[in-house]
Amino acid sequence: MEHLNSSILPELWQNLSTSVILLDEDFKIHYANNSASELLGLGQKRLIEQPFESIFHHHLIDLKRLKRYVLEDGIDCQQHKVDVVFIDNRASTINLFARKLHINNRNFIQLECRRIDEELRFDKAFNQDHQYQAARNLIRGLAHEIKNPLGGIRGAAQLLQYEVEQQERDECAQLIIAQADRLRELVDRLLGPNELPKRTLCNIHKVLESILKLSALETEHALTLRKDYDPSIPDICVDESKIQQVVLNIVRNAQQALQGKGEICVTTRICHRVRRGKLILRKALLIKIADNGPGIDEALKATLFYPMVTNKEGGSGLGLSIAQTLVEQHNGFIECDSWPGHTEFCIYLPFENELGSK
Repeated sequence: MEHLNSSILPELWQNLSTSVILLDEDFKIHYANNSASELLGLGQKRLIEQPFESIFHHHLIDLKRLKRYVLEDGIDCQQHKVDVVFIDNRASTINLFARKLHINNRNFIQLECRRIDEELRFDKAFNQDHQYQAARNLIRGLAHEIKNPLGGIRGAAQLLQYEVEQQERDECAQLIIAQADRLRELVDRLLGPNELPKRTLCNIHKVLESILKLSALETEHALTLRKDYDPSIPDICVDESKIQQVVLNIVRNAQQALQGKGEICVTTRICHRVRRGKLILRKALLIKIADNGPGIDEALKATLFYPMVTNKEGGSGLGLSIAQTLVEQHNGFIECDSWPGHTEFCIYLPFENELGSK
């Protein structure tokens, strides 16, 4: 195949659907492609040599971050869901990606912009639908969980009205107390863990080994537990019991999904500069639990970590919700990816308490 001539490349840039703008160190515009001209509502000739801020009536673009991280440190920078009002009073929401370029002994910022107004409208409608369904499932789950103990309390109270024997009265009172305690326990579980982590320095692989030994006792012979550890991982400061609860919950979910046949693999790795939204973990421990089961139902994926969401008969739907809370208490997060034949949960725990965003 004949190589593209370099003279064609500027034309390719001009016809990109992404808006591309080239800024110098003083944030003056030196280049804008056709998409940028359409986005900003100004012809290309009017854009060149103009101060970047002059093309907006109002904007929330963090130019100080661009100068510090892109120009001074040479670090790529992203800004998501940034509200802007152009000079012609058109309002929009955009995503930005900035990268440092060095051209003819000068530093520039290559700024890529994309409107996301339609995506946000679609996501808002999509999320509202899922939140509505999740709320309905939560109400149904609560109604089911509350109805049984309430029935027991009412029945015991009715019996208490007519019983004259002290022993019978005591039994009814004990039944009422037991069912009231059951309701209180449900409320406590819904509220989630309320104790802060008691962190100690520990070897994560010893923590995982204790979990896998316990899981092996519950595992059928046709189900395999496999380990893929990075032995160079240093000790990490966590609450061992809380992390055990998180991992054990996910491993048991995988065991139930596999129904006694398949493989679960627990992997550990060190990750650097892990990003989730505005959160960046400079150095993080990754614990990945993967199985080759049927995958998670598509209808549950968007609300997987919501309370009372489950497809297991007799399940409370609180396990993953509590697990997420426990990991967030460690300033970490959980991600899940699933398709038929594969499900993986990735737990990220920071080695440092210092967090940042770029």
